[in-house]
Amino acid sequence: MPSFVFGAVVVFLLANLAVGLLRLAWGPNAADRVLSVQLFGTTLVAVVLLLGRVWQEPWFDVLALVLAFLAAFPALSYNRRVPTRSEERHRDSL
Repeated sequence: MPSFVFGAVVVFLLANLAVGLLRLAWGPNAADRVLSVQLFGTTLVAVVLLLGRVWQEPWFDVLALVLAFLAAFPALSYNRRVPTRSEERHRDSL
């Protein structure tokens, strides 16, 4: 793949991280911040896959798969922490 394509992908990923940082800083609620963390995880997986292609190292694919698996945990922990609407209604009725 030509080097200008890798450069364009790197610029896109950096812009992606910049937008994620803005959302993390100015997110109106916690859900937006969790989605920003998810964006960081996804971008990290893309960077690892890109580096694996550039350096021609096949184990980067395995590393990216593990990182993609681990990137799901912040959203899962947030969903376990935030009460649902029915739980809020039940709590308010007591």
